[in-house]
Amino acid sequence: MPDSIPADSVGLVETQYRTFDGPLALDCGRELPGFTLAYETYGTLNDARSNALLICHALSSDQHAAGYHSMDDAKPGWWDSCIGPGKPFDTDEFFVVCPNNLGGCKGSTGPNTANPETGELYASDFPIVTVRDWVRSQKLLADALGITRWAAVAGGSLGGMQAMQWAIDYPDRLAHALLIAAAPKLSAQNIAFNEVARQAIVSDADFNGGRYYGQPAPKKGLMLARMLGHITYLSDDAMRDKFGRELKEGKLNFNFDIEFQVESYLRYQGESFTNRFDANTYLLMTRALDYFDPAADFGGDLAAAFARTAARFLVVSFTTDWRFPPARSREITRALVQAGKQVSYCTVKAHQGHDAFLMPVPQYLAVLDAYTSQILAGV
Repeated sequence: MPDSIPADSVGLVETQYRTFDGPLALDCGRELPGFTLAYETYGTLNDARSNALLICHALSSDQHAAGYHSMDDAKPGWWDSCIGPGKPFDTDEFFVVCPNNLGGCKGSTGPNTANPETGELYASDFPIVTVRDWVRSQKLLADALGITRWAAVAGGSLGGMQAMQWAIDYPDRLAHALLIAAAPKLSAQNIAFNEVARQAIVSDADFNGGRYYGQPAPKKGLMLARMLGHITYLSDDAMRDKFGRELKEGKLNFNFDIEFQVESYLRYQGESFTNRFDANTYLLMTRALDYFDPAADFGGDLAAAFARTAARFLVVSFTTDWRFPPARSREITRALVQAGKQVSYCTVKAHQGHDAFLMPVPQYLAVLDAYTSQILAGV
C-alpha cells in the first residue's frame, strides 16, 4: 500500500459503468440483448472533445489501468507507468478512457453476470466474442461519452490488436493507432499455448462445464493456465537473471514439492491470479486471441486490410519478446508501408520479454513520449 499518492499518479479513481439496451450483434451469430461496460477515465475531456485517448487492455488486465482504488491497494493500475501527469499518456493533456472488455470479469457483462432474458448467470452460455465485437462495443461507449474521434487508440499485446481493428473498422474515428507488442494474427505455437491453458481449466474437477458459480471454482486449472502463460510472457534472460537455478531452501530435498525459486514464483503468480480472475473469462479472452485475423476478410492480404485506414501508426516491439517477436511487428509495419500509410516503428532493447510493454523501460517511455507529443500537436 502506498504511504502517499505519488505526484505523477492520477490518484484515487473509481470504476464507472455504462449500460446499453442492445441488441449487440456478435460475430458468432448471436446477440447480446443488452450489456454493461465497466470503465475508468483519467484527466479531463477538453471543450473540443479532441483529446480523448482509448486504452485497450490485454488478456488478463481490466479497466483499472492507472491510479489506486483506495489507500489499501498494494499496487496501482496495470499501466500506471505510462498513464498520469507528465507520463507518456499525460493526464494533464489527455482524457484517457479504459474499458473492461465484454466477457471480462471486472464489471462488464460476462460469464459472471446475469443474462437479462433469464435472470440467471450466463456462465458457459456467454457467447464467444471477438476483437471486432469488443471494438463495436467500445465504439458505442465512445458515442455515449460524446467522443466522435479518438486522438489515439493504444494498447499492448491483445490491446494492440484492438487498436489495429479500430483503425480498420472505424477509420474516421481515430487519428493515431499505437500497436505495442502485438501481432497481425497468432502463430500456431501461440494458439497451441492457449489451447493447453484452456485444457488445464476445463479439465479441472471443479470446472463443472463452466457452471461453477456459487460452488468451488476451478482454481487449480486456472492456476496452471496462468503459470503457463506467465512463462511465455517472460524472456529466458529475465528468468535467469531473476531466479537462475536458486534453491528455495538452499539445498535439495529430493521430492516433487517446490525445490527452485522459479517454481515458488510461478505458483505464487498462479495462486494470486485465481483470486482476481475468472476461468470462463480466461477461456473467452484466449479464444478471441486465436480468432484475431483482420486480413482474413481481405483474402489474407494485410496491406489490403490497412488500405482503408486513415490513422497514423506507431508500432513498437521488444527484442526479447518471443511470444509476439519483433518479426511480427515488422510484418505489420511492412503491410502499412505497402498500403501507403504513415507509420513509425521501433524495436526497444529490453530484457523483460513480452511483459516489457508494462514496464517503465527508459527507451520505451522515451519513444511513447516522443510520439504522444506529435499526437498533442494535432489535438
